[in-house]
Amino acid sequence: MKIIRYQDSRGAVHFGSLQPDGKALRIDGNIFGDSTVTNEVADVAKTLAPIEPRDIMCIGLNYRKHAAEGGQAIPEFPVLFMKNSGTLQNPGDPIVLPKKLASNSVDYECELAVVIGKPCYNVPKERALEYVLGYTCANDVSARDWQMKYGGSQWCRGKTFATFCPLGPVLVTADEIPNPNELSIRTVLNGQVMQDWNTNDMIFDVPTLIEFLSGSTRLAPGTVILTGTPHGVGGARKPPVFLQHGDTVTIEIEKIGSLTNPVIGEPIA
Repeated sequence: MKIIRYQDSRGAVHFGSLQPDGKALRIDGNIFGDSTVTNEVADVAKTLAPIEPRDIMCIGLNYRKHAAEGGQAIPEFPVLFMKNSGTLQNPGDPIVLPKKLASNSVDYECELAVVIGKPCYNVPKERALEYVLGYTCANDVSARDWQMKYGGSQWCRGKTFATFCPLGPVLVTADEIPNPNELSIRTVLNGQVMQDWNTNDMIFDVPTLIEFLSGSTRLAPGTVILTGTPHGVGGARKPPVFLQHGDTVTIEIEKIGSLTNPVIGEPIA
């Protein structure tokens, strides 16, 4: 099932089941528990990010060719950093280039996002996919200067500006993607393909990541895991290609769809 989250014409927020004809049927109940797809055609005034994350856990340097393009060694363990919930952005809404804490090197990163569907603690990788509700597209937008130079050796500052985690357009339930490590994934910037690879290049596959992240750690339903980006990021290009006001960036993942966002500068009064 392809799940959307939407705002209706009266401003109420619902989940819906996207149908082959492009319409959606409203879902009653809790998508993390008991829920039912109704026969009511959804009144979709605005499509929202398909999930409001409980936590956003992110993995860096998780594609072999991406590590190589940055001259980085293959990590022994997954490299973990976090984004806060204020980074969430909807499909179609703008990625905002920061001006208050200004950055001139904001980068795109196409990523497969995993949504945890039930309490997850010390889960072995052999059973890890049983804990996945579904998958969606993510853009791990990154201010490289704040990530690498000004963040005190931590990545979070450069990764946690407002709008720096677009998600969507749909949440595809796990039964439709039995192997999340066999999906084509790419970034298209202003019509030009910038990243074009496959999730089979992950150093740590999705089950291994869930085993690692749940080790001695409680992952609640609604936790979103960003699984890393393939090679082709703007910061590794010669010359670098960073996001600019007026750009349009699209993340495409096989079996999920396309997540598109315009890019604007932060309005400062």
